[in-house]
Amino acid sequence: MSKKIKAIEKIGFQWGMDSPFLACMHHKDQFPAGNEVQGPAVSLAGRNMGNDFSGKDGFSMYHGEKVPGFPVHPHRGFETVTVVLEGIVDHFDSKGAEGRYGNGDVQWLTTGAGCQHVEMFPLIHQDQENPLELFQIWLNLPAKSKFADPDYKMLWAEEIPVIRHTSEKGKTATIRLIAGKYEDKKSLEPTKNSWAAKEENHVGIQLVILEPEAEFQIAAGSKTLNRNLYFYKGSSSITIDGRDIDPSTRIKLSGEDEITVVNGDTTSYLLLLEGEPINEPVAQFGPFVMNSEQEIRKAYEDYQRTQFGGWPWHDDEPVHEREMGRFARYPDGSVVKK
Repeated sequence: MSKKIKAIEKIGFQWGMDSPFLACMHHKDQFPAGNEVQGPAVSLAGRNMGNDFSGKDGFSMYHGEKVPGFPVHPHRGFETVTVVLEGIVDHFDSKGAEGRYGNGDVQWLTTGAGCQHVEMFPLIHQDQENPLELFQIWLNLPAKSKFADPDYKMLWAEEIPVIRHTSEKGKTATIRLIAGKYEDKKSLEPTKNSWAAKEENHVGIQLVILEPEAEFQIAAGSKTLNRNLYFYKGSSSITIDGRDIDPSTRIKLSGEDEITVVNGDTTSYLLLLEGEPINEPVAQFGPFVMNSEQEIRKAYEDYQRTQFGGWPWHDDEPVHEREMGRFARYPDGSVVKK
């Protein structure tokens, strides 16, 4: 292994992470045309409904009964960053916020002291398939922020910085900057209590598409920086520091060195996650991430007692009307439409 490459491992549904990141789930479903309630217009026989991760016929229902997705569930102590590459997601939460987003949008949700929310995948098209691809990234919070007020923010696709570098050979690297900075470009701001909100924490989230033979430069950071590059899709290898690396791979990289990624002869798709570690104990059980087992028990007790404010919506797996466009309604009643 070279100085710049610390480790290489294959990735599956859940990916290996380093602090401040906790998890990354990659959902890719070839959903069929939708029915009258925006669920699949095909038979669902043979699935374990309510807990279907089968991938049968190219898609899973997850915990949805009528519509694919994740009905109401609680979180405390961390953040979810949901990056939708293709398809639509409907959001509702216990603070009264709601929205519909997708096709390049990113939702940043600081769960903090605790909230319930829904992530449903409505199949809005009745006359064609409804493919979905997204990442959900879990970003930890330090102890001082674990009881912050829950906060929700949309980073709309049209506003997310996109950097394109074309080489002398005419080959282009395209970088979508979700968090952090790249050269002289800065990302949109995350929620105010996020670990990513302070520049000294060097949190970076970048989606990278490399044309055949394109190159991608990663700037040198700090000695303490945790840096992981996920080569999640492609049909040929990439090369880092003289080593050829196959797709479906996590590459743990040095944080203090400049890294050059050289692509092979087909298009490659990468996700870069980096940041300074939080350096606190992590106790994680189910939907809660705290610093001790005692705090996990307290999270369950608080949820059972308060339901984190209750559930103000009419259904445990609500979706918006089929014709509804992309929008966000925040707890203060303000609305942004796209």
